[in-house]
Amino acid sequence: MRPAHRAATSMALTAVAALTLTGCMASVSSEGAASPAPMASAPASPSLTSETRTPSPAAAGERPVPPGFSADSLVTFTFPDGRLSFQYPRGWHAELFEASASPFVGTATVSDPTSQAKISIYTGEIADVVASTVDRTVIETDPVLGLRGHSVPTPHSSFFVDRTDGAATYRMGLTAGLPVSPDGEVQHGLIMLGNRVLSADVVFAGQPFANDEAAKEWYWGVEGQTLKAVLMSFTYR
Repeated sequence: MRPAHRAATSMALTAVAALTLTGCMASVSSEGAASPAPMASAPASPSLTSETRTPSPAAAGERPVPPGFSADSLVTFTFPDGRLSFQYPRGWHAELFEASASPFVGTATVSDPTSQAKISIYTGEIADVVASTVDRTVIETDPVLGLRGHSVPTPHSSFFVDRTDGAATYRMGLTAGLPVSPDGEVQHGLIMLGNRVLSADVVFAGQPFANDEAAKEWYWGVEGQTLKAVLMSFTYR
């Protein structure tokens, strides 16, 4: 197990990538009850940018509905603190692996109906720092309204590509504010909710897209928009 360090505002958003979890299982139902399983995955932090496209957000208080689903076909997953929650389509499933109860450290994995892991969500008071230097092109980023006012800057659901030495790495997940700032600098920093760290990242196996056009086609398709709806559904109370 890698040494764990207390989360700090200077740490990068890639907490989960460095975390090997060991501990007790717990489960969470649509009302916040529990159910087991491990998982962890997160992106490395970067350093230069390109174009950002941001469509108008949904009305305040609304949770987006994934394509092909209705609002009453969504399941709500609530973490053990009773404050942080998100939604996913019925037929998918979410499992929580709790590595530590005090301080709390846990990873929730959202899987599709075929049991393939699609999103890894880490929350806890412990995280490791991983950083790298890359050029970043943002495909789309949107503020997560359910986290507005609970974390500064407002967390965003972002889809982007990081390039290092000509190699492209596609990433999608929650970012601390915009993935890039107005002056063109890449944002560093953790999503902080009270004294806890939050990261949520789409799980891509290997090199998922041949090029940016293929990535955009996937993102604007049913799966990409379903995963975006899950990320956009986060709330904290």
